[in-house]
Amino acid sequence: MSATTIAPRTALTESFLVLGVSLGASALWSALSLLRKVTATEGLSGQVTSMNQSVTPDQPWLDLTHQLLGIGLALVPVALALHLLARQHPQPARFIGFDHRDPLRDTVIGLGLAAAIGIPGLGLYLAARALDLNTTIAASDLSAAWWTIPVLILAAGQNALLEEVVMLGYLFTRWREAGWSPVAIVVTSALVRGSYHLYQGFGGFVGNVAMGLLLGVVYLRVRRTAPMFIAHWVIDIVAFVGYALLVTRVSWLG
Repeated sequence: MSATTIAPRTALTESFLVLGVSLGASALWSALSLLRKVTATEGLSGQVTSMNQSVTPDQPWLDLTHQLLGIGLALVPVALALHLLARQHPQPARFIGFDHRDPLRDTVIGLGLAAAIGIPGLGLYLAARALDLNTTIAASDLSAAWWTIPVLILAAGQNALLEEVVMLGYLFTRWREAGWSPVAIVVTSALVRGSYHLYQGFGGFVGNVAMGLLLGVVYLRVRRTAPMFIAHWVIDIVAFVGYALLVTRVSWLG
């Protein structure tokens, strides 16, 4: 089966539809969340944005079911994106570089990117909060249970898989087929990435735009989403699990 072409207008329309049922919709809800927060009487730094929240904290097994179902459903857009790419590219995961062809190189690049993004990102978060430009992020609000840490690791993986497959592998392909320049693709993708983090505050937006620009440039060079997935997964594991383990021990986390 050989790859077939897709009309530029079709590629663009399809990309907007995929965004509309995934991260683009999140961007709209995130903008509304920020609007509500900036119009509140309390400043942004005095407000808490909770992530990975328990649904039924008094019923741990039901809560676990909620968490796993949420993670699974959030990955449907990933399957959709790969399914749509498969019409032109018979092995879509391999086409976007999400495979095991070069695990050592992918891991080295991924860990390097995680350090390059994560360390300055923490400084930006603290600075933005000090300037009242960002909410206080509670990266884990799950009730204590035996499954808390594994679920946080899975949630981090879900975030990384969704964002990197859709924002890099899928959209970079479709927008290139739509005739966009590499610069337009990288910048637009980064702005969308930042916009669905607006619920955190302006610091979250700026930090994720910067992250999107870096990952976009690297992706254009290596043409593999696997290193970006690893980087994103490591960053979110450190944020989610680190918060859960240290929130009662480190004052500035609260």
